[in-house]
Amino acid sequence: MKGTEQRRPVVVLYERIVDAVHAGTYPPGSVLPSEPKLAAALGVSRPALREALLLLQEDGLLTVRRGVGRTVAASPPRRGFERLRPLEELLGASQVSPLVRAMEEPTDFTTQQLLTPATAELAFWESVLTGEGASAAHSQEWAAPADVLADVHPAFAEALAAERSGVTMLSCLIGVSRGLPLAGHSALSATLLGRRRGEQLGRPADTAALLVIQSVRVGDVPVLAAKYTLPTGTPSLPVVQSL
Repeated sequence: MKGTEQRRPVVVLYERIVDAVHAGTYPPGSVLPSEPKLAAALGVSRPALREALLLLQEDGLLTVRRGVGRTVAASPPRRGFERLRPLEELLGASQVSPLVRAMEEPTDFTTQQLLTPATAELAFWESVLTGEGASAAHSQEWAAPADVLADVHPAFAEALAAERSGVTMLSCLIGVSRGLPLAGHSALSATLLGRRRGEQLGRPADTAALLVIQSVRVGDVPVLAAKYTLPTGTPSLPVVQSL
């Protein structure tokens, strides 16, 4: 449907199995049930399960041993691109074009990611990244409230006030964080651009895309939350996996 974000069943199934591994249902080193038993336990078709299992093998979460079956890796890789680098650097984008630089009230997403009260005001940056004459990504980024940043990262607060237009908020954060204990976490899922993002990127609304949810903390305090949408045809996104 236009204007809505849809996720392929195989992507959802992939994430269910990954979550089960990290929750201990299928612990590292264990052998997965046979395809018929696993499909029945998960309530899915065998073709969908087989496709998800192949993706998990490609990503290093599962290995296949003849005579044994599919085995969960002894040290399952963490998901997401955990090495903090500016998105424009990762994609080789040559330009960051600002769409919005504003203050806004928290949404359900930012309340969850930044742990903000409903009365807070958040800096919001929306941008389009381009490279070699083509759109590479759509970026939406929010910073923690000013009083939080004043306590944990005043340099970031000052950099945001300067409203630099040619960079993403993540690039701005990394640039002023030397010596600080930054930690990033990301989640990846499949989606569609939808009408608004499609217009901003010059693509059809039903273009398939990768949605990256990124959060960054200083110690235990969240300071940035973001949604990065990368349409089909975007340069490959390097993923650094940590064990």
